[in-house]
Amino acid sequence: MKLAWILWLASVLPPQAADSLCLSTTVYLEARDQSDRGQQAVAEVALRRQDSGLWGDSMCDVVTARKQFAPSLVSPNTRLGNVEAWSQAVTVAIESERNWALPASERREIVPGASHFMAHDIASPSWRNAYQVATIGSHTFLKVQNLKPRHG
Repeated sequence: MKLAWILWLASVLPPQAADSLCLSTTVYLEARDQSDRGQQAVAEVALRRQDSGLWGDSMCDVVTARKQFAPSLVSPNTRLGNVEAWSQAVTVAIESERNWALPASERREIVPGASHFMAHDIASPSWRNAYQVATIGSHTFLKVQNLKPRHG
């Protein structure tokens, strides 16, 4: 599957299915070589950003916002060819969405307050010295902004 095809499919799916597809794609592209915990942390950052509304209303808007997540950074011709990793990314995304749908006090948060993450071997963003929440695998999760949910 090519990234361009997946993003097109997301554009014609009902919103909830599109959000799951976009989150799965992001988990795959950002963290397919990471542990379950690392993949869950990536999903959590995306879900926290969606809640804030600062990058858009839908998950697809959030993960395709300019220069934020892999779907907006890699070539549209990128192939998502590792079927096992794709299956795992879908599972992580759906479980993360279920967890995030719980009341805030009942959620299991892996990187509390993290608004960003970076992979040291490929990125050195201007915000790299922000408060570090955790390092999981090759990603460091940071609290660059205090994101508050739009509603609540």
